[in-house]
Amino acid sequence: MTLLKTVAPAALAMTFLLGAAHAGAQVPTTGTTVIIPAYGEVTAPNDQATAVLAIEEQDKDKAAAASRVNQKMKQGLDILKREDPKASLTTMNYYTYPVYPEDRPVQPMAGNKPRVPTAWRVGHYVEVKTTNLAGLPKTVAAAQKVLTLNAINFGLTPAATKKLDDQRIAATYRNLNERIASVATAMGRPVTDAVLDTVDFEGSGNYAHPEGGAPAPMMAMSKRAMDTAEVAEPSFEPGETTLQMRLVGKVRFR
Repeated sequence: MTLLKTVAPAALAMTFLLGAAHAGAQVPTTGTTVIIPAYGEVTAPNDQATAVLAIEEQDKDKAAAASRVNQKMKQGLDILKREDPKASLTTMNYYTYPVYPEDRPVQPMAGNKPRVPTAWRVGHYVEVKTTNLAGLPKTVAAAQKVLTLNAINFGLTPAATKKLDDQRIAATYRNLNERIASVATAMGRPVTDAVLDTVDFEGSGNYAHPEGGAPAPMMAMSKRAMDTAEVAEPSFEPGETTLQMRLVGKVRFR
């Protein structure tokens, strides 16, 4: 009995030590393939503005409304060219449509007559692209003596976008290398044992801003002294653009 009582604790201790040794042992990783995601993000200040200005007129005489629109758009273009000679101007979305009376008497179907417009609404838009952000408030204020500011967006020039894209790719690939090193350390392997088998650039970043398309309809504009009224300069904050990228690397350990 005494011998059994002595052997039993010794056996239990040996079992515990063997279990601990197995628990601390590393699983063999030779030939292991690991899929590692990586992420990169870079930001740069916007260096380009795209503004949309417009003119709209309403008159019983369609030709008179169109004539005023044409005249004021020409005045607006002259102002824009004078204030910002290097800006890119694109006229677009010339429209003409009838305005009908809101109240329409209910008549029998047989007695319905074609609706007669009470006026005509004519409008025209111009898009301005410029890198002169410092002079933009002055340019817009001058143009607003004749035109209305319909929309303005800030972004990056193609050259700035290319430069930021290069930085984004480098940042994402750097993050992949950092993660490979972390995985190798966790596996108890030197990073030199890791071989990068495949790199899959899955995303190009959600940074594209829709451009073009028809601007939102404008309300009818006042015709009072638009050519002579002084307009205070607006305040703009160009902001920044952020590009993101995600990639997945396939790593094999020798």
